[in-house]
Amino acid sequence: MSEQIPQQPYTTIPTQPKDSTLALLSMIFGIAAFFVLPGIGAIAAVILGHMGKSEIKKSAGMLKGNGMATAGLILGYVQIGLTVLSLCAILVLLPAMGSSIADIFNNINTSMY
Repeated sequence: MSEQIPQQPYTTIPTQPKDSTLALLSMIFGIAAFFVLPGIGAIAAVILGHMGKSEIKKSAGMLKGNGMATAGLILGYVQIGLTVLSLCAILVLLPAMGSSIADIFNNINTSMY
């Protein structure tokens, strides 16, 4: 006589959703855009943020991190906006200060000799 082991019903253990790596990288590059990598960091934050949001949406609940992707997008777009505004301000103010800048360099050159 063989003893039979009672079979346990098969149940699936629900897994916790994981953080999206792209969303995390987007937030990191967004923060770095203000301190370390102003141009490249902002562009990377925007690209990775959009890719992260798309990845999260396609994962059907298996990935989380939508807030991190949004934060990376906001930080990246703000940095790009500030860079564009700064360049516009420089382009507007530089011709207005042209003669004074030339005078500064002339004064530096004459004081050296």
